[in-house]
Amino acid sequence: MSSSSSASRIPKRRHPVDEVPPAGKLAVLGFQHVVAFYAGAVLVPILIARAIGLDGEALTMLIMVDLFTCGIASIMQAVGIWKIGVRLPLLQGITFAGLAPIIQIANSNGGGREGLLVVFGAVIVAGAVTFLIAPYFSKLIRFFPPVVTGTLITIIGIALLPVGIGDAISNPHTHVHEPDNPRWMLYALGTIAVIVLMQRFLRGFLSTIAVLLGLVIGTGVAWALGDTSFDNVGGAGWVGFVPPFAFGWPQFSAIAIISMIIVMLIIAVESTGSVFAVGEIVGKRIKQEDVAATVRADGLATMVGGTFNSFPYTAFSENVGLVRLTGVKSRWVVAAAGGIMILLGLFPKAARVVEAIPAPVLGGAAMTLFATVAVVGIQTLAKVDFTDHRNLIIVSTSLALGLYVEDSQGGTSTFSGATVTDAAGNVVADGEVSVSAPGIADAVPGLLQIPFGAGITMGAITAIVLNLLFFHVGGRGQAVAGGGRIRLDDVNKMSREEFATAFGGLVNNVDWVINRAYDSRPFTDAHDLRSAFQESLLAGTEQEQLDLIRSFPTLGDEDETGAITAGDHESLAHLDDAEHSGVVNLAQSYREHFGFPLVICAREADRFDSVLAAGWSRMENPPDAERSFAMVEIAKITNYRFSDLVADANPITSSLVNSSTP
Repeated sequence: MSSSSSASRIPKRRHPVDEVPPAGKLAVLGFQHVVAFYAGAVLVPILIARAIGLDGEALTMLIMVDLFTCGIASIMQAVGIWKIGVRLPLLQGITFAGLAPIIQIANSNGGGREGLLVVFGAVIVAGAVTFLIAPYFSKLIRFFPPVVTGTLITIIGIALLPVGIGDAISNPHTHVHEPDNPRWMLYALGTIAVIVLMQRFLRGFLSTIAVLLGLVIGTGVAWALGDTSFDNVGGAGWVGFVPPFAFGWPQFSAIAIISMIIVMLIIAVESTGSVFAVGEIVGKRIKQEDVAATVRADGLATMVGGTFNSFPYTAFSENVGLVRLTGVKSRWVVAAAGGIMILLGLFPKAARVVEAIPAPVLGGAAMTLFATVAVVGIQTLAKVDFTDHRNLIIVSTSLALGLYVEDSQGGTSTFSGATVTDAAGNVVADGEVSVSAPGIADAVPGLLQIPFGAGITMGAITAIVLNLLFFHVGGRGQAVAGGGRIRLDDVNKMSREEFATAFGGLVNNVDWVINRAYDSRPFTDAHDLRSAFQESLLAGTEQEQLDLIRSFPTLGDEDETGAITAGDHESLAHLDDAEHSGVVNLAQSYREHFGFPLVICAREADRFDSVLAAGWSRMENPPDAERSFAMVEIAKITNYRFSDLVADANPITSSLVNSSTP
């Protein structure tokens, strides 16, 4: 038998993403994704319905088509067709980013079913635009750094919190706000307590469905106390299908369409972040064409959603976390979850069960979810270099304007037990009184209503425009060295010798590290420059690394004046005689044992004795392991030196940041 024929029979190794589990396991794992996803998935249509005054039958339809189209969108993203879908385990759901603009569009056009027709028209057009611009958007990722995406996600979470709070203080029978009724407050707080306790004491699968269990338990208690009813479930059919355009033919408004296109751009940024997160989890490198395929699927799924009376779609971060938690990387598990959701969307009774969740219980769960979104935004902002004052301005200005617009929105408030009289003292309204107040969008004309129509939209526009203004229009980039004289654009134009002069001190002027970092140009930001040195440090050969380690002074040596050579080890600069002797003894023993000086990043040691203990414990390491250990310490020292260099180049921002640190 020829070797070629033998080789042809060797099966190709499949990436874990493409593996198909057995049917039974596939169904169970898929259902797990549905359970983790379900509560968040149905929240959006419920919140929209309550905010625009939609009737119960219409809400049931929204929930059914939500599940049905979520299933289609998930299969589209996970399985993929042509250049549509990234073919990763990404479960799709209605995005919270579109919640505020959708409510604003619907209420501005009559509310209820009438307002939804304008929403669906805008959703369909925005989905088509997103599909068409996907390949171009994938080339624009550099305009959406963490300072933009983190700001947007934070604003989304904070802007949505009042929606959950509004439900948490609402009478579940009338949906009227009753903030002085402790019963509704106890429902909301009780639901939050259940979710928190389950997250604390449950493990694995049960902890991932803590929100769903909180809703179930809260609804069960409300049912036992007579504050909710499942009577409508019996009247619903077992099987049903909501056809396209069930609410009527969509209507098209220029302002609504532009607003929704902006939402879709935000969704594209959000989905891109999810793709990179999943790619890291499953061990698959994400390329430009993967981003384009993801955005195409979002666009097509959104068109399908608008046609079937639903809303824009994006990847659900809850399920991204579930992929990491379970270690199940197969995209076919998400495809199975999509199939299960399509089936659930064909059962009206399931939608009526969800509809019975009392408003205060839903509000408690919604508050935890929306706050979690804000925390994700804060985590993203933690990656931002705030020693650059431009990032500080982008975040602070976007948050300020976004929350200003959100807090200035008008609307209708309903009060129970209220009495309204005219100028003569005659009662004109008694019992439940609705009061309409104009919002900031009513004070501006035409297209200006787009940015002023929702805080999320205003925050997005502000962050994107300021990022372009500060980082992509004119200027020479961030100050990174030379007391502010050397900026990023200067670094990218430097000769090798100039680069060594400016940054050689970071690595004791060791040539091989400097040259590798120099070869990584051009640098897009300070983080990129920092990463170039970190990656260069760890890429050296054994001999190169030894040369670098030996460039560091012996810990505890004295200079010609008798002062201790502390270098980066400021904690060792003021030792008494006994402590100094301990350091010298350690350093000498270490050098005799390994043949190179002891390197410790003392900035991360809070006490002198911890430095001493760490040094003696390392004496037990094998030589190769200790060399690697020393390189890690050098990487830490280099990182601190770089931060000092950038802070010195940006003294105003540095003083602002440091003044807020206790």
